[in-house]
Amino acid sequence: MFISLIMKGGPVMIPIILGSIIALAIILERAWTLWRIRLNIPQFAHEIFLYLERGQFQKALERCAKVRHPIADVFKLGILNRDLRKEEVESMMEREGDEQVQYLERYLGALIIIIGVEPMLGFLGTIIGLIRAFMAWEHLGPNITVSALAAGIYEAMITTAAGLSVAIPSYIIYHLIVGKIKSHAQEISYYGNELIDILARVKEGGSQ
Repeated sequence: MFISLIMKGGPVMIPIILGSIIALAIILERAWTLWRIRLNIPQFAHEIFLYLERGQFQKALERCAKVRHPIADVFKLGILNRDLRKEEVESMMEREGDEQVQYLERYLGALIIIIGVEPMLGFLGTIIGLIRAFMAWEHLGPNITVSALAAGIYEAMITTAAGLSVAIPSYIIYHLIVGKIKSHAQEISYYGNELIDILARVKEGGSQ
């Protein structure tokens, strides 16, 4: 049944199916990446802050090394460069945070392109199908039958349904992924600023 519908959808179904496969691959890859880095960020941040306040910098670095979340790399960079001026550390951590967020957003540009193109491919299939139907009507004239029009109408309806079936769930999942990434980015920024302040206080306390 499924194969039959694809065949009736005509050649436009080929790019629609290819787009759906690529979209699914991106969604699964990004979902796996976000699942793999799952972390209770407030708890982790407070552990690091406690180490720093006690002057246990090596333990803080070791804790960061055990975590896969991007915030660990940002924290590690700040701790390793704690002897630099506050503005320099802040700038370095900000750049690292931006790079980590860009990594989390990898492939999402391609996904949003597919989401936009899939419905248009469906509409293209609709136009082609209707053209086929009207050409059959013109060719057969008064002898036209429903079966003669069926091929073009099938192509018109199936491609539209296929394009929307790919685009709608992909669009929803895309925004869920983007929302999760934004949440990570906000937490990295918030706790990154706290880390900078703590490093500055520890540095001032050590220089007294």
